[in-house]
Amino acid sequence: MPASPLEITTPRLRSRLPQVGTTIFTVMSALAQEAGAVNLGQGFPDFDCDPKLIDQVNAAMREGLNQYPPMPGVGPLREAVAQKVEALYGHRYDPGSEVTITAGATQAILTAVLCSVHPGDEVIVLEPCYDSYGPNIELAGGRIVRVPLTPGSFRPDFDAIAAAITPRTKAMLVNSPHNPSATVWTAAEMQRLAALLAPTDIVLISDEVYEHMVFDGAAHVSAASIPALASRAFVVSSFGKTYHVTGWKVGQVVAPAPLMAEFRKVHQFNVFTVNTPMQHGLARYMAEPKHYLELPLFYQRKRDMFRAGLARTRLRMLPSEGSFFQCVDYSEVSDLRETAFCEWLTREIGVAAIPLSVFYAEGFDQKIARLCFAKRDETLAAALMRLERLAPR
Repeated sequence: MPASPLEITTPRLRSRLPQVGTTIFTVMSALAQEAGAVNLGQGFPDFDCDPKLIDQVNAAMREGLNQYPPMPGVGPLREAVAQKVEALYGHRYDPGSEVTITAGATQAILTAVLCSVHPGDEVIVLEPCYDSYGPNIELAGGRIVRVPLTPGSFRPDFDAIAAAITPRTKAMLVNSPHNPSATVWTAAEMQRLAALLAPTDIVLISDEVYEHMVFDGAAHVSAASIPALASRAFVVSSFGKTYHVTGWKVGQVVAPAPLMAEFRKVHQFNVFTVNTPMQHGLARYMAEPKHYLELPLFYQRKRDMFRAGLARTRLRMLPSEGSFFQCVDYSEVSDLRETAFCEWLTREIGVAAIPLSVFYAEGFDQKIARLCFAKRDETLAAALMRLERLAPR
């Protein structure tokens, strides 16, 4: 007799991230496409990178540099990172034991969390914050301790941070220049953080992906530039953000050798390593520091153009000190809650934005939306033309 057909079933999984659904970035980008809106929601450039960078990557491919590189990254790129960090921030990291190339900054942050946080450990995050932080901590079995940045100014509240520290606190995540608020921590604030953490054994994960986008003559104060922080910090940055190639997903981490040794244990079983020709291309491209040193003026010009147009509307601009974001208070335009307002703005005005409330676990609503100005001048002009419908009556 023929065998009876096997029953076809799909196992049911107990979710590791039961609260996670489709991100607001995916939702708003889809809505922007459906409505034919100018998409200023998702944070990536709509312009190309320098053709010279493409040439360097192509050359590396043609030279046969297409097989696995060393697990922590190719030597020339790790050396270039060490030289850049030393030149900008005065701290020398050993490229052999203290620099690792990652598959983007998001992977770098996840790996830093996984290697330092154990089940039951507490991790302080400052809200509003990038949406990967919470899930990263949950995957490690840690407990998220959320401390709000000061509403309105988004400056760090050190009294609140100090009150959140307990004997179970293992790590803290900070981000400057800040996504989504576009604030930049001052040297005094970074020094105060160093003093606060000095008597503790807390690991600092410093998200500095917008390090080269600081405006009006100000300087980025890296955790690497303050010895008391550098000694306990994973400092994360992004080649994708810096060189307008977010789709390449290449990032970097620097940390003291004992921390980096643990980081690499997770990294080697997470992604193991990062694509070879792009690493070689980036290393060669970094030989000319102007490519990142000129970035503040490049983005400040876009910011200023965008702000000049927004000034003709009823959208009240918050300071944009760094990153490529501009937050606006829309309370003179609408009484809608943030998500509903951003949907209305996309459908009725034709410009997509991101509600600030999605960067808070509890959805704190302040009538603020985030716009991205890392776009071609033509894109920004098209968006501003549509936003003129919000001009003062």
